[in-house]
Formats: sequence, C-alpha cells, structure tokens
Amino acid sequence: MAIADLGMVDAIAARVHPDFPEDAAVFAERLRLYPDGCHVLAAADIAGYLISHPWRGEPPPLNSLIGCIPPEARTYYIHDLALLPSARGSGAAGRIVQQLIEQARRLQLPSLSLVAVNGSVPFWENQGFVVARDHDATGYGEDARRMVRHLA
Repeated sequence: MAIADLGMVDAIAARVHPDFPEDAAVFAERLRLYPDGCHVLAAADIAGYLISHPWRGEPPPLNSLIGCIPPEARTYYIHDLALLPSARGSGAAGRIVQQLIEQARRLQLPSLSLVAVNGSVPFWENQGFVVARDHDATGYGEDARRMVRHLA
C-alpha cells in the first residue's frame, strides 16, 4: 500500500464496512506507523486491502488513532481485511492470512487477533481463529467477536 492508494482504501472501507466507519486519518496513520502490515489487492484496479500491525492485546477502539506501535506488543492485530465482491472467492483472503501468520512468527509474537464483523466468524474459524473467552468487542456491534489464533 502506498499513500496514493488511501483514497481507494477509504472508498472500499465505506462500501464493505458501512456500519463501521473510520476516518481516513486512521488508515493513513496505520500505513505511516507500520507499512509492512498494509497491503492492497490489485487486479485491474484495487479490489481490497489489509491493515495490520503488532499490538498489545485488546483491540484498539473503532475509528481511533493509536499513536505508535507498542514495543511491548503481544499479538499481531488484523485491523481490517476488506475485499470487494469481485475479489471474494478468489482465495486472496486465505493467502494473506497465511502471510500474516508468517509475519507474526518472524516478529516472535505468540498470536494473531482481530474483531470479526459482518458475519465473518466462520471465515476466521476456517483460518484457525477461535472466539476469545472474553470476546468483548465494544463499539463493533452485537454480532462482533474478538478472535485469536495462537501460534505454536
């Protein structure tokens, strides 16, 4: 992902996650703080994006700036993985999850975590994630679940 991609990222976010709006500044900050965790899926045009980064544990509040990547990170946090309908079913999401697992291992983090929204719990379960015991995902809606994948 590059700065020039942020307009398209914002447009995809508005289309894929209309119930979870985030300011463009959130995406720009994550790209600035941790570019290794920010990617776009490009075909003829950008068809999806990923925002991820090392984190402490509990998910950051929706639509919030985080200020820095914490040096005491305990998980690799998947902030957002969004694909336009044209890219769904292509296997791209599963491939990027595998890349994130390798990224977390390189960073020697013991887990990956996320907040599953829009009925995506089954997808994440298929990727080896489980609903966290304390699955509180305040601010993300009633069906949102905090999920984790522990690495061996």
